[in-house]
Amino acid sequence: MPLGMNAMMPFEANATPNEVQTSDRRRTDRFPLSCELVYRMSGKRLAHEQGLGRTIDMSSGGVLFHCDRQLLPGKRIEMAISWPAQLDNRCGLKLIARGRVVRTNGTQAAVAIQQYEFRTMGKHGLSL
Repeated sequence: MPLGMNAMMPFEANATPNEVQTSDRRRTDRFPLSCELVYRMSGKRLAHEQGLGRTIDMSSGGVLFHCDRQLLPGKRIEMAISWPAQLDNRCGLKLIARGRVVRTNGTQAAVAIQQYEFRTMGKHGLSL
């Protein structure tokens, strides 16, 4: 079975998609998933803005997470998220996701994922 974003259910046996209201514009179901992450903002003035956080829920199209500061909507972001499954049951994985902050609420941020890939954790852990 692939370890892609669409295969999240096997890792969270009791996970169910958040209820979607009829006015919800999301195209994909979100699954509750609490994972550590590091992020780096992209842009001319934001090149060195980095921080830590923890996911609240995820889908193949986006991620909602708690972060250590309020982020600005519309800004580009790159995240390394600790993945809850291992490669061959022995090698840790991280999800590298790039996208745009679409909304914030205090220290919660929602990101629309535009590109993602899985990498092995390696000796540098969650570093970007």
